Amino acid sequence: MGCYTTRAVKPKIHPTWYPDALVHCACGSTFTTGSTHQKISVEICSACHPLFTGQQKLIDTAGRVDKFNQRAAAAEQKKAEAAARKAARESKSSATSA
Repeated sequence: MGCYTTRAVKPKIHPTWYPDALVHCACGSTFTTGSTHQKISVEICSACHPLFTGQQKLIDTAGRVDKFNQRAAAAEQKKAEAAARKAARESKSSATSA
């Protein structure tokens, strides 16, 4: 059980220790470890991590690249709209002053 025993900690100030906590990975692999949580869910474990498997795998859970590309496209569109408004305003002011 290691050094985390009932003698090593003060009573009533530490969270409950679960020596057989179940870890469940997104790849389907499960294993046990010691933790303050009974059940733990992880996205990557040693059974599916590229460092351990030797296989390259692209993991983009939040779609960060797509979100960045969408923001960049929206920014370019706003720049183009602003430039068009500015050009229209300048042509209108030059037409009224002439």
